[in-house]
Amino acid sequence: MTQGRLFNGKIVSCVVLLWLLQASGVWAASANFYVSQSGNDQWSGRSASPNGDLTDGPFATLPRAKDAIRQLQASQGLPDGGATVWIAEGAYHLQEGLKLTAEDSGEATNKPIVYRSLPGNRVQLSGGRTVAGWQKVTDPAVLDRLQPAARASVVQADLKALAIVDFGRLRSRGFGRSTVPAALELFFQDTPMPLARWPNDGFLKIAGYPKPVGDDHGGKMGQLDAGFNYDTDRPDKWADSNDIWVHGYWAYDWANSYEHVATLDKPKRLIVTGPPYGNYGFRAGGDGGRFYFLNVLEELDQPGEWYLDRKSGMLYFWPPATLENNPVSVSVAETPLIHIAGASYIEIRGLTIECGRADGVRIDDGRDNRIVECVIRNLGNNGVVVNGGTDHGVENCVIYGTGDGGISLAGGDRKTLAPSGHYARENHIHHIARWSRCYAPAISMTGVGIQAANNLIHDHPHCAILFWGNEHVIELNEIHHVCLETGDVGAIYTGRDYTFRGNIIRHNFIHHTGGVGMGSMGIYMDDCVSGTQIYGNVLWSLHRAVFLGGGRDFKVENNIFVDCDPAVELDGRGLSKSPVWHNMVYRTMKQRLEEMNWRQPPYSTRYPQLADLVPYYAGDEGVPPGNINVAHNICVRSQLLKITWGGANQTMAESRDNLVDMDPLFVDPARGDFRLKMDSPAYEHGFKPIPFERIGRGKAR
Repeated sequence: MTQGRLFNGKIVSCVVLLWLLQASGVWAASANFYVSQSGNDQWSGRSASPNGDLTDGPFATLPRAKDAIRQLQASQGLPDGGATVWIAEGAYHLQEGLKLTAEDSGEATNKPIVYRSLPGNRVQLSGGRTVAGWQKVTDPAVLDRLQPAARASVVQADLKALAIVDFGRLRSRGFGRSTVPAALELFFQDTPMPLARWPNDGFLKIAGYPKPVGDDHGGKMGQLDAGFNYDTDRPDKWADSNDIWVHGYWAYDWANSYEHVATLDKPKRLIVTGPPYGNYGFRAGGDGGRFYFLNVLEELDQPGEWYLDRKSGMLYFWPPATLENNPVSVSVAETPLIHIAGASYIEIRGLTIECGRADGVRIDDGRDNRIVECVIRNLGNNGVVVNGGTDHGVENCVIYGTGDGGISLAGGDRKTLAPSGHYARENHIHHIARWSRCYAPAISMTGVGIQAANNLIHDHPHCAILFWGNEHVIELNEIHHVCLETGDVGAIYTGRDYTFRGNIIRHNFIHHTGGVGMGSMGIYMDDCVSGTQIYGNVLWSLHRAVFLGGGRDFKVENNIFVDCDPAVELDGRGLSKSPVWHNMVYRTMKQRLEEMNWRQPPYSTRYPQLADLVPYYAGDEGVPPGNINVAHNICVRSQLLKITWGGANQTMAESRDNLVDMDPLFVDPARGDFRLKMDSPAYEHGFKPIPFERIGRGKAR
């Protein structure tokens, strides 16, 4: 009978363990190293569990396993199948992330370096620390500041006594701000808890401002350095205003930021923020700006909220459930938890990456690195950031609870149109952008030749997929319940560059989005961006389904529009004499054309329609939309085409062979099944079948 061993609290048969590793398909082909919380970095790392006399067994840390692979490469080279680091169950706390450089690369010929969990083991790479020693609050001064309902429920822990002394800094972040590591955050039951704020839900309205200035659109707003007024006496009860912050949409529903309260003038009900200041100004009245206060001890008044006294290091928390068997963690690490810097042929598989102040995974340069089947959550910045290199991919990961975006992919050469080959496939991304609410998408694509396919994206305040550049493919994704807190936004969005061409948006299912103010769009081609193919998408229960904001050279074909208002809207903003739009066309857009040397190859040959812009730039009368085809679409309970904003007299779009105001014979539209029955009249209009069986996560072929 095979002897079992005690392995991370479990009795595991060595024979069963070896069988599991062989069944994975990697064990037999590669050099194998093991990491376990019961390991020792002085051991060889060549066995999954300690031997009987505890003289050899797995490593204790990932850096030691990394060094062992370097030694193997230097002495023998990588075998066929490469090398695999198998990580046993448990939480591995990283004060600093694991950094892999060019020395840690695999090789192209079936010799990758793989870091992965043992089969059936849950492995957590955490940038946080567990907080213990919770006690009731007894300090009379603190109790006096808490509201009566909170005094018996709020508990405290001394972080300095736990040797947690770097709390990070609350910093201005949001629209137009650089990405910076978050300050210390608190997580309970694997969920980020809210910093004490008021109001607890929703926003206050900006009541006024002391110094009005023009807003470039003929209106008025408040000057940034003069501050804004609020209309409540609630702050009168707050004892300390030195580290209070405000979060708001100060002028526009697509531009949020967090600002430090430099002056809280309670008699005047005036807040002066910064510096740095916001990007625009303060709007008041009607649909004016909205904001809330945060980091206020007196407003720790409901379960889940917390507050840190940065001078004393005392952490205050109202647990939403018992602390017994529900540990509290705080984020500590300010570097990416995994950083692949200039390395290639590395795979990260099956890990939970969590509780850091920065990104979960960052990849700089290199080629063919893959992040596969990971849970990436509860981070201060982004889930995965790829910057440069070629053919990097994020596949079948679950990403949520990030402070900024989900997956950011950048690569390729826009001047030569050389593609990057990066991709995001089969991922589930939800409840992200906790801090940077705007332009922190689930998937960001920048450069040339990036694919986003078969992803499921939902519960997001702003846009789901944001792309800049050329030759991107966005296909087979399901997107719903996004744009929930913002306005003038699209579930899929790009804008303001005539050279963004060759992009394809096809076979996506976009439905039930939100939006405030101006509302939201399913697919938003903003500010004269041009040259995108929008084909075979299903757009259901949206405001504007497709919005073409002044651009040219679009094909909107073979889509299904149901309950949208309207299906396709386009305008002529590029003809406007208003300085905002005229300068956009003749300064911003012209500069970007020149940067890409648009009159020469490869742009002149790849995108010959750019030549149509030449006569408009020879004059000063603006650039109209044109060469827009709206064809072979199905439109149900929606206006098919709406033309606005100075363009109604232009020959803007050709609309033909669309099925409008006729039952297309869907299979079950009430349940969102928009497959067509065999005798659908849409086929007589040239409609081609949409591959519904391939749309969404888990449907890739």
